[in-house]
This record gives sequence, structure tokens and C-alpha cells, in this order.
Amino acid sequence: MSIVQENNPKSGFRKFCKSLDSWFEYKDKGKWIEEMKASIIIAASMVATMTFTLGTNPPGGVVQVGLSDVSGLESVLDFCSNVTGICAGSAVLGILYHNGYIAFLACNTICFIASLSLIFLLVSGIPMENTFTMWLLSSCMCITITSLALTYLFAAILVTPDTIWPNYDNVFAIALIVWAAIVIVFHGVRIVRFFVRKCNCICN
Repeated sequence: MSIVQENNPKSGFRKFCKSLDSWFEYKDKGKWIEEMKASIIIAASMVATMTFTLGTNPPGGVVQVGLSDVSGLESVLDFCSNVTGICAGSAVLGILYHNGYIAFLACNTICFIASLSLIFLLVSGIPMENTFTMWLLSSCMCITITSLALTYLFAAILVTPDTIWPNYDNVFAIALIVWAAIVIVFHGVRIVRFFVRKCNCICN
């Protein structure tokens, strides 16, 4: 009596999908979230404080006015120069390097909003075990860290003298490329995990 064993082409693919899914799956997702929740809130609070400070006290400082200058003024409009248009309290580098300062301010604002969103998401009581919530949390973290890195990059460019910058521009470019590669790999892993789970659903 011979036993004929049929080869199912889906069986090997199903095992492969399950092994990949188990490799990407958290061993104890609930415990990991609870352990990291406090650390993420502290880090997001520090980033929010830092970006708020950078927004109100930017690199290069602001145009200062002394008490002796204020005493002779009759209105707030007198704080602005009729020749240069520079007003007291204006960012110095925003006047000298308009485009670079706007890029710095945009990245700093994005970082500030993303860090506040992280704090709101973690203290709002939304269940963290939800897949969409985890995706939203990871996206906010990536946006926060990436915009913080870009904020530093633009701030360093603004305050670095033109005589020094040409010697180190390649270093900043390499650092930016490496960071972009890390972010792409991270999101690539999450996309692979998403498709692996879809494959598991199809196979089952």
C-alpha cells in the first residue's frame, strides 16, 4: 500500500510568512508600551521645551534695545529703523539669511507640534495596543526626531561663518544622508511587517 503525499505549494509560503511575522512581532507589546511610555513623555517634553526656546530665542539672538533707547520713544513703531526696517526683537539671522531662517523655523515648528502631539497621544488615554495608534505613535516619533535633526542642521548652517562652512559641508551632507537612510530602513521594516501580516491573513 503506497501513500501518495500531495505537495501543497502554500504550506511552505505559509510557514515563511509565519516565521517572518513572529520575528517582527513584539514579545510583550503591552509591557513594552508601559515601560517606554514614561520615557517617551519625558523625551517629548524636553524636545517641546527646547524647540519653544529656539522659536522665541533663535540662533544669533534678536535685535536688542536698551533702556536708554526706550526713554525717548513715543510709540512702538519707533522701535523700527526707518532706514533698514529692522525692528527691536526681530531675529538677526532672519534678517541676514531670510531663506535659511525660514527653513530653520519651519523644521523647528514641525518638531514642536509633533512633540506636543506625542505628549497628547500618550496622556489622552487612547489604547496603545491598537495597531493604528501604534502606527501613529511611531510616525510622530519619526517626524519629531527627523525635524529635530534638520533643525540642528539649519541652525548650524546659519551660525557657521562662511569661511569655515566650505570645509565641512560634506560632513553635514553625509550625516543627513545617513540619517535619511536610517529613517527609510525603519519605515521599510514596518511596511514589510504590514505585508507579512496581510500574507498571513491570506494564507490562513
